[in-house]
This record gives sequence, structure tokens and C-alpha cells, in this order.
Amino acid sequence: MSEGIGELLPPERLMLTPGPSCVDPRVYRAMAAPIVGHMDPWFTAMMDDVQVLMRRVFQTRNRVTFPISASGSGGIEAAVANALESGDECIVCVNGAFSERMAIIAERIPAKVIRVEAPYGRTVDPQDVVRAGKGKKIKFVGLTHGETSSGIVQRIEDYRKAADELGALLIVDTVATLGGVPLDVDGQRIDICFSGAQKAISAPPGMAPITVNERVEKYMETRKEPVRSWYFDLHPAMTYWGKDRLYHHTPPITLIYGMREALRLVLEEGLEARWERHALCQQALIAGLEAMNLEMLVKNAAERLITVTAVNIPSGLNEKTARKQLLDEFNIEIAGGLGPLAGKIWRIGLMGYSCQTWNVLRFLASLEKVLLDQGLRVPTGAGVGAAIHAFREAMQPAGAGARK
Repeated sequence: MSEGIGELLPPERLMLTPGPSCVDPRVYRAMAAPIVGHMDPWFTAMMDDVQVLMRRVFQTRNRVTFPISASGSGGIEAAVANALESGDECIVCVNGAFSERMAIIAERIPAKVIRVEAPYGRTVDPQDVVRAGKGKKIKFVGLTHGETSSGIVQRIEDYRKAADELGALLIVDTVATLGGVPLDVDGQRIDICFSGAQKAISAPPGMAPITVNERVEKYMETRKEPVRSWYFDLHPAMTYWGKDRLYHHTPPITLIYGMREALRLVLEEGLEARWERHALCQQALIAGLEAMNLEMLVKNAAERLITVTAVNIPSGLNEKTARKQLLDEFNIEIAGGLGPLAGKIWRIGLMGYSCQTWNVLRFLASLEKVLLDQGLRVPTGAGVGAAIHAFREAMQPAGAGARK
């Protein structure tokens, strides 16, 4: 019986977390379309649209490109499980919670995992990767492009060079960067690249886009042992997403509708325009936060992840109480730190549909009120003012001065 259980009415939050982000109303409309069977000719034809759009967003011509029916963590598992056989050696660049997850998954193959580590908030030195792999038969070098646990971004080209020196594949986790940070799978020669639907793509959680190049395809066909996971074995999954459209599993039909529309919106805006929007909003956010005397965890601006900003918690502030006030009073959700950064940082996501000028200003104004209520001295209006100035400066034509 449903007695006492009312209609489902979730609150409408401004999602400024490291994921999920807010969803465009057009994606919601697409998901309200009628469900058809996953073997229906209309649906299997529509799957072509999804793959075409996904290739364009990844910037790849890879045949094996499709959304896995799983979260971003399922993307990690699929990438690692298809690349490794038991006893293989691999290198994982570990500098946060999600790169650590890649190492743990590889160890369960089981494989010989060499962790090349850096502290949270720092990039892994590519030369340390080369030194760690010298004289070894390394199957792949794995890294997280944008590590949301610490707000760090790593230059893919540096690790591609390191992987080439070791004769290894390159696996890149772009869960937090696809659609928000410059990425060119073919141009950067990434062998396996995966992402998540719910961040800069701004689709609902539950789909993990993945793309695999011909080099990996050939390896998958000559494996000595089967992939340890039946569900995440890409070879049979591609019998469904390939030209034959043979049954593999029942995919989340409604989520695929949403993914199609979300990818279409990315390309409607244009990749470069979208990357520029994300970069500008973060610049304004950081200008506002620094004007409020808050410090960034990542000191080197070139190493800051554009889509997720890590902010040090001011001394003496109860960060959970502050986040709760943001949620209760202003309907804004941000995230705290993970692992060794728990209680030490806030993680503020500006991704996809959430990444808008008015959301930056709304957040800064709300945060000022919260900090003042928590007893901190904050210059009145400084955060919003600095952000407005950053937006105006960026919008001025090159060489134009301020109006007299």
C-alpha cells in the first residue's frame, strides 16, 4: 500500500557540485518522449544519431564509440578491464580519489599496478611515469584528465609522450572534462577515452560515453583470456552498438534519449564556444572568491580544472554548517572534500547547463551572506563586484578601453 507516501516532488536545486550538474529543459523534454523497445527499428536507427554526435564531441573517428549503461565509474571499469589481462603491468597516475579508483580496479584484474603519485592538488610528473616504467613491459598509462576530488587538470600531451616512450597505451578519464575542457581524442592520440553523462555534458547520471581506437580493437580481438567482466566487455557490447544491432542487454532507453539531446546541445553551441564559456565563468568565480579573501587549493592557475574549483575552507569555519545554509536558504548545493581533503576544501562545480553567468553571481552573493552569518569578515559586495568586472573585461573587444 502507498498510504502515507505522497507524490514524488524533488526540490529544484542549483547544482554547483562536481556532478551532477543541472539539466537543460530540452533534455528533460526529450526524456519525456514515449518509450519504445530497445530492438525497435526506430530506436536502433536513432542509436546512429547518438554515435555520430558522440564522435563529434570526442573529436574522433573511432568505430567503437558508444555510451555504456553505467556511471562514470563503470567507464573506468570498462576501460581498465578491456585493456588488461591478469599479470599485465600498468602505470596509473594517482593524485586524487578517482585516479586511485582506476588503480584499485586494475589491481582486481589482477594486474601489477605501479602507482606514480602526487599529492592531492598537484599534477603527476610525466618524467616520473617514464622512470617508473623503464625496463618494464607496461600495457597502459592511465590518468584522470580532470581530478574532481582536488580540482586539478593534467596535460594529456605530456602523458601521451611518456606512454610512447614506454610503448604503452594511454587511457584517459574525461568524466569531468568532456564538453567543458578542450579535448581532441584523435589529435591527442588517446587509445581509450571515457567520460560521464552528468557533468559538462549535462545529461542525467547513468551513461558513460567511451571511445576506443583501432589499436585497442586489434588487441581486444587477440586477448588470451576473456575480459573478467561480462557486462563491461566492449566486444559483445559492440554487437549491439555496431551495425548488426544484436541484443546484448536492455539499455536505459530514456537516458539515451537524454544523451542524444544533450550531445546535440553541445554541438549546437559549438565546442570552442562551450570551452570558452566554462573558462570565463571559472575566471569570474575565482575573481569573486579571491575578492572575498578565500584561497584556491591549486595555486598554479594553469593546473586548475576549469569545471570544478577547489577552495580552501577559511580557518574557524564549520564547512558543513555553511554548506547546509547554502542549501536550506538559497537552494544551492556544493560539495566538500574527499579523502585527505575532507573538511579542508569546498568543491564548486560549474559544468554544462549549471555554468552560467547568473549562477556565478547568485552563488557569490549567497556565499557572502553565509560567510557573514558564520562570523567571517567579508568585504560587502566584493565577490559579486569582482566577478562582474571579470565578465565585463572578458566581453570587451580586444584593445578596447573602459568607457569614459
